[in-house]
Amino acid sequence: MSTRSRVVVLAACAVVALLVAWFAGSRHAPSGPVPAAGTVRLGPEAGEEVAAYLARVPATLPAGGDHAPALVQLSAAATPAEAVAAVAGTTPLTAVFRVVLPRVQTALRFEDLETGMPPVTALDNGRARAQQAAATDARLPGRPGGVAAAEAAALERSDCPCLVALVVDGDRAGLGAVAARPAVRAVEAAPPGTAGRELALAPLLPEQTVRADPLPDDGPVPAAP
Repeated sequence: MSTRSRVVVLAACAVVALLVAWFAGSRHAPSGPVPAAGTVRLGPEAGEEVAAYLARVPATLPAGGDHAPALVQLSAAATPAEAVAAVAGTTPLTAVFRVVLPRVQTALRFEDLETGMPPVTALDNGRARAQQAAATDARLPGRPGGVAAAEAAALERSDCPCLVALVVDGDRAGLGAVAARPAVRAVEAAPPGTAGRELALAPLLPEQTVRADPLPDDGPVPAAP
């Protein structure tokens, strides 16, 4: 093969490679910009007056038949069965678990829920994952490890009252019905079309009654059984 023939063949191969790369890229290119993570806050601002927060959240419910993700904040920590009853009429998407220990700061554990199964089962699976995470944190030294060990022990029970909030999907009627239930303290909705990764969750905790301030952390840590 002559030098000129080799050049022609190499040029043709390069053109083919470029076309293949363009085709692959055009097939997998994103259809639009990816939403930034954590840009839509749900929950009170740090230090916000609780009364002011509770007064402003009803205006966030979507209009008409639009669906939107919403943070349902419970009046008291609930079991999975109690939480499912509180959000009936909506679709649970994410559970927020927190073990309540007197005057001890414990972790908020966020667990995405599986679809296509009974909500109580999905929440119980989420509780099991939260328990595993707490058990891993229990290896930490000192007080953090002791707190996590106490959390893990509590979360091991299927009837643990350890749910403080859920993210659900619902329309105005469904979310309004949830907000009216005694077990629910507040429902704050994101704009319709908000993706899950855009949400930054900071739920109002049952113990926060005056301001959304950090809870006390001067109590003794219960010994894990």
